[in-house]
Amino acid sequence: MRTSLRSALVFSAISAALLAGLPAHAAGQANASSYQAAVASPIRTADDHKDDAKRKPAEFLSFAQVKPGMKALDVSSGGGATAALLTAAVGPKGEVWAQNAKPNAKLQERVGNATLPNLHAVVADFNDPVPKGTPPLDLITINMSYHDIANTPADRAAMNKRLYEALKPGGLLVIVDNAAKKGAGLSATKTLHRIDEETLVEEVTAAGFKVDGRGDYLHVASDPREQPFFKMDKPDDKFAVRFKK
Repeated sequence: MRTSLRSALVFSAISAALLAGLPAHAAGQANASSYQAAVASPIRTADDHKDDAKRKPAEFLSFAQVKPGMKALDVSSGGGATAALLTAAVGPKGEVWAQNAKPNAKLQERVGNATLPNLHAVVADFNDPVPKGTPPLDLITINMSYHDIANTPADRAAMNKRLYEALKPGGLLVIVDNAAKKGAGLSATKTLHRIDEETLVEEVTAAGFKVDGRGDYLHVASDPREQPFFKMDKPDDKFAVRFKK
């Protein structure tokens, strides 16, 4: 296993070097190839791959504009599926912090088994989820968890302000979540585990962020948005919003 992980990291380093000297159109193709390589990385587990068809990890990396060498934070990381994907994509010169409000055994096991020095499990309150001593960040992700944070006593205004402060100028915050009906606000966060996109945008932009892009790669127009996503027997509607500092 460790040999495979070393090979993955070496490949990431070579990919980064090649990308630096390519023209824009070729670099775009190389980025797509490097994202596919990150998806296939041995850093990711069999359980991670089970959700690939639903989560579309290569499209996520592209939307988040992940590049080798980035410093990234994954908020409410759970077992670390997104953090592991980011670690594979940023390569050995990048660094990823996986934050949870309380210890997560699956994440701890993942970090311990992978023996990757650039993936860190962090326990921190949502009011200040940024680990102490981290350098200015290039990227922060919250993958299908903002609605869960809304169900905690956390002060999301304080959290979003702290995330804004933690990013470099031009840094990105990417949030993916389960779509509630338009105008639903926060009314479905606990019952349906969904959130209204515009309500989320209002909260995040109040911290100083600007909307930099919206992704429809997980949009499902046929979803009536009346059930929890985990009770549906077909794909549910999700949205992706990229914010910039």
